Amino acid sequence: MRCAAGHQPRVEVAGVRGVERHGSEGTGEGWKRSWGGGFVAGCALEPPGGSLTCGYGTMEHVTRIVIIGGGPGGYEAALVAAQLGAEVTVVDCDGLGGASVLTDCVPSKTLIATAEVMTTFDSSYEELGIIVADDTPPLEQAARVVGVDLGKVNRRVKRLALAQSHDITASVTRAGARVMRGRGRLEPAQGPDGSRKVIVRAVDGSEETLVADAVLVSTGAHPREIPDAQPDGERILNWTQVYDLDELPEELIVVGSGVTGAEFAGAYQALGSKVTLVSSRDRVLPGEDPDAAAVLEDVFRRRGMNVMSRSRASAVKRVGDRVECTLADGRVITGSHCLMAVGSIPNTEDMGLEEAGVRMKDSGHILTDKVSRTSAPGVYAAGDCTGVFALASVAAMQGRIAMYHFLGDAVTPLNLKTVSANVFTDPEIATVGYSQADVDGGKIDARVVKLPLLRNPRAKMQGIRDGFVKIFCRPGTGIVVGGVVVAPRASELIHPIALAVDNNLTVEQIAKAFTVYPSLSGSIAEVARQLHTRKSSEG
Repeated sequence: MRCAAGHQPRVEVAGVRGVERHGSEGTGEGWKRSWGGGFVAGCALEPPGGSLTCGYGTMEHVTRIVIIGGGPGGYEAALVAAQLGAEVTVVDCDGLGGASVLTDCVPSKTLIATAEVMTTFDSSYEELGIIVADDTPPLEQAARVVGVDLGKVNRRVKRLALAQSHDITASVTRAGARVMRGRGRLEPAQGPDGSRKVIVRAVDGSEETLVADAVLVSTGAHPREIPDAQPDGERILNWTQVYDLDELPEELIVVGSGVTGAEFAGAYQALGSKVTLVSSRDRVLPGEDPDAAAVLEDVFRRRGMNVMSRSRASAVKRVGDRVECTLADGRVITGSHCLMAVGSIPNTEDMGLEEAGVRMKDSGHILTDKVSRTSAPGVYAAGDCTGVFALASVAAMQGRIAMYHFLGDAVTPLNLKTVSANVFTDPEIATVGYSQADVDGGKIDARVVKLPLLRNPRAKMQGIRDGFVKIFCRPGTGIVVGGVVVAPRASELIHPIALAVDNNLTVEQIAKAFTVYPSLSGSIAEVARQLHTRKSSEG
């Protein structure tokens, strides 16, 4: 490093960049550090991206950032780092956007968008007085009014996913970051100046060594497989392979009743498949609000889904053009296809992480703190590879926080109690803040009111029968600490509750805000009014 006048600092020690004064003591000339608007003479630590000032000129240090993985955590971090003046390289093997854009979140929600239209029409067209004139089946015939061309649906899914990936790549490169196609691996040791090395193996087999002041690992996760149920991509599938189907599965077995399993089970049932959902737990969505899960399971069963609770799948095999799923108790169920949705495994193997000093969980996830730091100096991690919260929004926030922290910008540590999450079933289930389990378990003292959507005038007009709004608030103060919405477009309706949680708003403040009449959001205000009335009567 040299200043504009060509002078070089005399001191550079491992892990920090120090400067030593040179020139005459009496002249006031010499190396100085500039940070936060002030000058400090003599040897001083220089935060990444700071500037060194010599009496003869100014020297800028460009911070080098290497990001391994181009998912939401990676590309959002790249945008932030580039905007803050860092030299950024993103190493990715599949395409920017990662699994979230290419094989998971974007594709599944695109598929679900088609299913949602079909469900809405199927469930309400008669009540709303809609007449379908062409090819309407007679009343005595158990046939559907609408159908689906799954090949066309999946081609649209893939087209939109690729377009989104290309848009992200354009944004990242336009910001000034370099994108490399390949796989990255950390070298074990730090350099004398605290830097890290990342070995990148490109798709053509060549290798390049990148030197970084900080490394962000954002490599995501991949579908978990069980030994006796290996996907073949044709009849036994994981959630990345379903978009290659050209024909709708006649009888689909979905193994796993978590978020992924429930979303796909509901979507394929809406598209016209006969669905069996195999759940090893007592109920669908065991990790979600119990009232919400009960509503969804009731909807599934009412629409004809075979929900098998307390049934663990031990093996799945293909028999000709059919599949057989063997349960732990010996029962065998058959179908035309089987979708395995039994969790995910972090992409952290063979990356040199533990050798570099990165502490890992037994599950293979990377341990991080609330500003995305790992146990290894200069190494951060974000996204599904950390196991913090498998949401694209959380991964993106982790990546941004990592860059803000390392580059010396203002940063707020990650607070999971302000995270909004949504299950894209029909109806959707959206949550934020503290949960019913937290209240029941004594983790927080809160008052709870739940209001069914059946009472909402807009819901009646739209033929909506299932769902509710639930809000949790602190006794005494009435501060909103959490909420659940079960409704069509719950992912949109949760936002005012999320704002209340994030800003410590009270139920009184929500109750006094105007809502449109008629609207589903009116139920949020009504729940707030009931909580406020209860708080006032208790006071």
